[in-house]
Amino acid sequence: MTNSFKFKPSRFSLAFATGLLALAPMAGSPVQAAAPTKSALTKAAPITVPPIVYKTRTLPNGMKLLYSRDTTTPNVTVQVWYSVGSKDDPNGRSGFAHLFEHLMFKATQDMPSETFDRLTEDVGGFNNASTWDDFTNYYEVVPAASLERLIWAESERLGALVVDEDIFKSERDVVKEELRQRILAQPYGRLFGLYIAQNSYTTHPYKRPGIGSIEELNLATIDDVRAFHATYYRPDNAALIVVGNFDEAQLNAYVDKYMGPLKTPTSPLPRVTAVEPPHTVAKTVTTYGPNVPLPAVALTWMGPKASDSDAAATKVLDAILTSGKSSRLYNSLVYDTQVATSVFSNADLPAQPGLIYVGAIMADGKPLAEGEAQLLAQIARLRDAPVSAAELSEAKTELIANAVRQRETIDNRAFALGYALVTQGNAEKANSEVAELSAVTAADVQAVARKYLTTNGMTTIRYVAESERKDAAPAVATVPPAASATFTGPIYTLRPEGERTPLPPLGAAVNPTLPAPAETTLPNGLKVVVAKSSDLPLVAVRLTVKAGASSDPAGKAGAASLMSDVITEGTATRTAQQIAAESEALGTEISAGSDWEYSALSMNVVKGNLSPAMAILSDVALHPAFKADEIERMRSQTLDGLKVNYQQPGALSGYMTAPLIYGGTPMGHVASGTPHSLPGITREDLVALHTGAWRPDNAILVLTGDITPQEGFALAQAAFGAWKAPAGKPLTAPAVTPAAPPRDVIVDLPGTGQAAVRVVKTAIARSSPDYYPGIVATTVLGGGYSARLNQEIRIKRGLSYGANASLSTRLTTGAFTGQAQTKNESAAQVVGLIKTEMTRLAAEPVSADELTARKSVLIGNYGRNLERADGLANVLGDLAFYRIDLKEIQQYTAKVTAVTPQQVSAFAGTQLDPATSSVIVVGDRSQMGDAITAALPKAEVISVTDLNLDKSGLK
Repeated sequence: MTNSFKFKPSRFSLAFATGLLALAPMAGSPVQAAAPTKSALTKAAPITVPPIVYKTRTLPNGMKLLYSRDTTTPNVTVQVWYSVGSKDDPNGRSGFAHLFEHLMFKATQDMPSETFDRLTEDVGGFNNASTWDDFTNYYEVVPAASLERLIWAESERLGALVVDEDIFKSERDVVKEELRQRILAQPYGRLFGLYIAQNSYTTHPYKRPGIGSIEELNLATIDDVRAFHATYYRPDNAALIVVGNFDEAQLNAYVDKYMGPLKTPTSPLPRVTAVEPPHTVAKTVTTYGPNVPLPAVALTWMGPKASDSDAAATKVLDAILTSGKSSRLYNSLVYDTQVATSVFSNADLPAQPGLIYVGAIMADGKPLAEGEAQLLAQIARLRDAPVSAAELSEAKTELIANAVRQRETIDNRAFALGYALVTQGNAEKANSEVAELSAVTAADVQAVARKYLTTNGMTTIRYVAESERKDAAPAVATVPPAASATFTGPIYTLRPEGERTPLPPLGAAVNPTLPAPAETTLPNGLKVVVAKSSDLPLVAVRLTVKAGASSDPAGKAGAASLMSDVITEGTATRTAQQIAAESEALGTEISAGSDWEYSALSMNVVKGNLSPAMAILSDVALHPAFKADEIERMRSQTLDGLKVNYQQPGALSGYMTAPLIYGGTPMGHVASGTPHSLPGITREDLVALHTGAWRPDNAILVLTGDITPQEGFALAQAAFGAWKAPAGKPLTAPAVTPAAPPRDVIVDLPGTGQAAVRVVKTAIARSSPDYYPGIVATTVLGGGYSARLNQEIRIKRGLSYGANASLSTRLTTGAFTGQAQTKNESAAQVVGLIKTEMTRLAAEPVSADELTARKSVLIGNYGRNLERADGLANVLGDLAFYRIDLKEIQQYTAKVTAVTPQQVSAFAGTQLDPATSSVIVVGDRSQMGDAITAALPKAEVISVTDLNLDKSGLK
């Protein structure tokens, strides 16, 4: 359970986003064909979106019940949606609805704190919640046998929530850390989390940040919390949504038993009545933030609400602007003129009139004025002329294909119903939305552009580094002392153990149906794996080759990563723009990236468009052009991305891990490259990597989803059967045997709002007999909300939004990481807590209950991965790459279950010794005080301006 407020979701076309898949080249320099017009693109097959079949009723107390039965899954999702969000925050208490969301996971009169995690994580499920402008939703996915318990638990926190001083203060501290992590420690956190809304609205409470402010959070009181619960958390303001494997009569009986007795207050529900006035005068504001490496600009307008007849056309307009690499803003600002390193847009359509905005993060050295001018030119194009038929079709196809993907999981289906209900007042809109999108015409798109994207109604928000401020910074605004609520209602406390209502019994277990993969090898050596896992018309494809970043030439860190970036940017017969336009017209996007030991191409496509999509995928894999201008464009975008990530403590600490623990080996560098290494990578380097590794006898093709083995094998032969394996041995990942001693490093990043703490070391290979003890031990330590690190750092002390541990196993030498982000002043304490828990895991046997619970987390997560086509493709691709029998899918649960406490302790003792670990801390050293010196007396302190990750000394 991570509980979070929801940023107003933007669609990004990020040039500096890090990938995890792909490649491409040919030895020559083939001349590329001219880009075709969109009208010449392959026509996509019609996409049918299966409707969500559901039933609904309203209880006498006003609670709405919606449910949809699915007997193909062993799980069920239970969700409760409350029509109260950030817009309902009390005066002077911005962020309050979000703070309250955190408190809902604590105690009730019959459930001690953290019981929700016992009922979900400990049985292999999960729980979470999010706060939006208009609603707060709580959701769980659990084995079907736990249905009754979850409905009872949801009724408990609706009817008898316990809030005491300790819980209140602890969760308020956690929310502050979330604010620091999401807003203050991110270079563009202030822009997206604060400034766009604050400067776009004048009157409506949508202008207030959902995350709030530390000052206003400090003013909140327990009476505020209790009054908020009594005001908004009531049956007639709630919708219970259940999707999954259940008996209908039994479900209704549970709902009547536990939700039916809850009383609805006689007082009316307060509703926001503020109306945002029309914007008739354009305005421009300049905003500032520390650690802003590249300036950004956003243009905003008032838009329609979710239920407005203009909503569908506005969504299509948004997709035309930034959905994929063939979108208008990406093509214009990122690809053609390269004035921006990324572009974004948003059709934020909440329950009341919302925002439309577009924007760009500039490329290095490009002025904001140039970005603004190009954004305005693209907006004028939308107003002045209809979009083409092909462009309209592509945007609608992408949106409708995404609707199919949303049907893949039970929690996403429940979300679709809930979102339609609370924002449009009608859950059926989750189904009718597809028809509405299909009906949008070019004239409709032009009409909404003319109606909303007006010159006089525009707000321009510029975002630049604080160092560029000409005038003195304004004084920090004093938060007005808004009065706290006075609460006189019932106050609940946790009943003594013997007086609590016992947990309802578990129902009958539903066994999962596991996919049965089939495999073959084509005559050219290509291994093909196919697994039918669903009747939903989606197919996931992953092509893996057995070399990645560890095969980078010496001194050229990032070569495999750059090759992966360029592989989708043109073939012998298709330009980069053709590849993007053709694949997106089919409702898919081909992605690429490299890991340490392999590289891959992947896509997810509606089945009816699979054959033409496979033809594009094979062309990208076999015939990349590696044109010089494409290499330079991607290199520049990657360098811009590094400028951004070097200002993010979490990202920068991640870059430092490999040079520290793998120093002196083929993995002793930054996989994605550095500002020093990337300029030296040549086209010849990329061609050599591709020629050596991208060959059929060094590759694995996986197809999953709605596809039979016979269909998959035939498609593989058609797309890749003519691929020839050259003479000689293929390029494969080298063995890695690190010998670097432990090392502690503090990177000083002045002005950042948080410190990232990592304890890292080398670890086991995937083939190790300790693999299963290793993943269980790591999960006990840091896998999930209830794992030890999160318990100690977040739950008990409120020092972080979340702490975790991970074990990355590889061919020869893997890596362990324990990490958290915290305020700079707490960095030393967090270092100590991570090390203490690593030591304790070896010294004290894990209890049977704790071990069973953490095993359930692993098993549940694994099972949910197999339910998604993409997840299954990744699992099978990894098993095949590491030469693990594909029957491991059926054996996973038994092998996890068999791990003993003694094996966990032994693994921790030999593999997780903090004395042999390195520590990385990235943050503002001036705020860490003397405590960090005491915690890490031998630590080297390196200024971010002196950092050079290509040198053994790091500077």
